[in-house]
Amino acid sequence: MWPMTIATAPHWTSTSFHVRYAETDQMGVVYYANFLVWFEIGRTDYCKQHGFAYREMEDQDGLFIMVAEARCRYKAPARYDDLIEVRTCLRAVRKRVLVFGYEVYKMPDSEMLAEGETVHVITDREGHPRALPERYAELFKAGARRFAVGSPQSAIGSR
Repeated sequence: MWPMTIATAPHWTSTSFHVRYAETDQMGVVYYANFLVWFEIGRTDYCKQHGFAYREMEDQDGLFIMVAEARCRYKAPARYDDLIEVRTCLRAVRKRVLVFGYEVYKMPDSEMLAEGETVHVITDREGHPRALPERYAELFKAGARRFAVGSPQSAIGSR
């Protein structure tokens, strides 16, 4: 069953909000590190929309989703009060690893501001790698499958 990878056209979720003044620097541009915070907002919403809650996995299983790698490519600046849309997808579900993809847009003109990816390792409370419990892997895979029905490009596959 492992490793499982989401095929070429994964399902994207969308999260929107306005840039807060505190997120901008002295030049009135969003400080670059805030994009990583926005990735987390998108990732949390993605999980909630697919029936998964971080807190449940922490409380019930003593497991955590630790960021092991983060990448962001900036394409255009965001400024105070811009309407931002963060699009999030799950690119891979493996035994101990989750990979999320992100695209950040300024709305309403859909100008891409940034794109990126985060790689997460499932760990216990002491930080030791652990396998993702099957019930959580199934929630992620079921969510991807739900949106893949009828689309030959969107399916769960294995590597």
